[in-house]
Amino acid sequence: MKIEDKTAIISGGASGLGEAAARRLARLGAKVVLLDLNEDRGNALAEELGVAFIKTDICSTEDIKQAIEFTREKYMRIDIVVNCAGISSGMKTASKKGSHDLDYFKKVININLIGIFDVIRQSAYQMLQNDLNDEGGRGVMINTASVAAFDGQIGQVAYSASKAALAGMTLPVARDLSGDGIRTCTIAPGLFSTPMMEALPEQVRINLAQSVPFPQKLGDPDEFAMLVQQIIENPMLNGETIRLDGAIRMAPR
Repeated sequence: MKIEDKTAIISGGASGLGEAAARRLARLGAKVVLLDLNEDRGNALAEELGVAFIKTDICSTEDIKQAIEFTREKYMRIDIVVNCAGISSGMKTASKKGSHDLDYFKKVININLIGIFDVIRQSAYQMLQNDLNDEGGRGVMINTASVAAFDGQIGQVAYSASKAALAGMTLPVARDLSGDGIRTCTIAPGLFSTPMMEALPEQVRINLAQSVPFPQKLGDPDEFAMLVQQIIENPMLNGETIRLDGAIRMAPR
């Protein structure tokens, strides 16, 4: 699918991987709408890129509905969805201090999985209203999992569960929507230089980069955005979860 003049919504679009996707798609001529809780950053990035922003809590069905209605009213359609919203977690299943906080486990699942599915289901319904595009389709969905879906580390039980579920639902969602010309893929990034990573001490970042077989570095968010572009443009990419990780396989800790 050609990107120019298409409408894209990006959840978690105000920073990190979502910001990188927004920058690349805007540069390629897409009409971008950023969905994020960070109002200051969202408005600043929207002004910089000449795109739109709407404050959105993806745990709120009503917020998502309003964001989709805002996009439809502004641009008349939705062609591309890139889901980058999510949180990380760190808590063991049990330790001498006690068992995993169940409410926190539910929070991670609610944001990383249920919230993302809510964006998918609502925006997919809107895509069904589109006329056929240049590839005979109606739209493209791209979700963001993590290598933790497959190589979960100590303390990542909630995070890994949420990301594994995203990977697991990729094929059935693709099958559900393929008959109507909507493609669905998931990207599973490895170690990328995001704000969360940049908050770590420099030596920790160096050690993490050296753990990547090749290229021996942290991923650049624009390299994630490059794959977003390729998924949109390549009509044969559908129903796949693609690792983007420099061949890393995460150790237990």
